[in-house]
Amino acid sequence: MTQNNRVVLITGSAGGIGRAAVQLFAEKGWVVIGVDRNAFGEDFPKNGLFIQKDVSDANQIVKMYAEAAEFTPVLNAVVNNAAVQIAKPILETSVAEWDQTIATNLRPTFIGARYAHPLLVKAGKAAIVNVSSVHAVQTSASIAAYAASKGGILALTRAMAIEFAANNIRVNAVLPGAVDTPMLRSGMDRGHVSGPTITERLDNLARKTVNGRIGQPSEIAHAIYFLADEEQSSFMTGQALIVDGGATARLSTE
Repeated sequence: MTQNNRVVLITGSAGGIGRAAVQLFAEKGWVVIGVDRNAFGEDFPKNGLFIQKDVSDANQIVKMYAEAAEFTPVLNAVVNNAAVQIAKPILETSVAEWDQTIATNLRPTFIGARYAHPLLVKAGKAAIVNVSSVHAVQTSASIAAYAASKGGILALTRAMAIEFAANNIRVNAVLPGAVDTPMLRSGMDRGHVSGPTITERLDNLARKTVNGRIGQPSEIAHAIYFLADEEQSSFMTGQALIVDGGATARLSTE
């Protein structure tokens, strides 16, 4: 790694959006540190570092950043992307399921900021991109824990942007809509979209967007990259960038 390489740490890097982000940042010449509780596979960028850790465990977050600090003295960007989704009605969601959702989706953004901060400061100018969701601003039945965690990320993004501005660290959030990932497909049986098969449900979901289709992970990765890249978004901080094919632009009564 040369001094000219920018370095990004991406959590949830083995999933749909995370994997697409790893690929895009690597293509743009960044050194990538990937983190996931699942193995990534042999195609992780050779000049990067993959750390297999579960960010729902606070102690593993500490160890993760210790390994990152051994690998690089600076971080130019952090992408908080790891997430789980519980697709259950509120009255059927257990306390353990609620706590696991918050511990995976929201808490790592808070804990990770403590350990990422000194590495980001050393970069001179840096960015944090938090992957929230359209469920932070518009939601539906049987996904309350996920929506609450993503809404918390959006509020935390604003607070972090205010507190970290003095250190030249920009903090923004991406709010994806329906994106074709394993998480989306696994939640297609919660009754919000009709159809006897997954394919038909996906087609019916696509019709609800203004664009008439479901997003691809690479499209969200490009939005993440835009917010991470100082050259493209240097005057943006504390903002929520909705990338949902126009789904939240349409009145639900129409």
